[in-house]
Amino acid sequence: MSVSIAELTGDYILDPAHTRIGFVARHAMVTKVRGAFHEFEGTAHLDGADPSRSSVQVVVKTESIDTGVEQRDQHLRTNDFLDAPNFPDITFRSTAIEPRSETEYRVTGDLTVKDTTRPVTIDFEYTGNAVDPSGNLRVGLEGSVTISRKEFGVTWNAALEGGGVLVGDKVVLEFDISAIKQG
Repeated sequence: MSVSIAELTGDYILDPAHTRIGFVARHAMVTKVRGAFHEFEGTAHLDGADPSRSSVQVVVKTESIDTGVEQRDQHLRTNDFLDAPNFPDITFRSTAIEPRSETEYRVTGDLTVKDTTRPVTIDFEYTGNAVDPSGNLRVGLEGSVTISRKEFGVTWNAALEGGGVLVGDKVVLEFDISAIKQG
């Protein structure tokens, strides 16, 4: 049984088994490579009466990047891209949450990749809530944002023979969230 937004007030944790933090990047200027991070943790405080008083924090383990091609994943873990040995975490901490409608929210926060922190704004859609078979109240959210990887110090590239580059600058970050209410 679904509950009202006001009844959702409380503290939540991301459910890694039912949450996806993914990305899409252009490859060789002709196709897209999709991937995800499999290790992360996140917390949120939802204020149903005043969503602007809500907050979110997420920590993603860079080592857990997975595009389905191990050789590419190993390259993405090097200093050419994420430098996982020196920067094991990608972090996001919200600074503002703005309700746009009954089901749409704009979440602004500080995203840190490698040694660079920049503000980003992610549009989320609230997809509902339910009590699961274990009695946990869950909420669902979906969102995405396009960032410039170069703005985060991820600048490696290779020129293509016919012009252009191997890896596009724009990366779409995708979030399919299932969060469980605590307490």
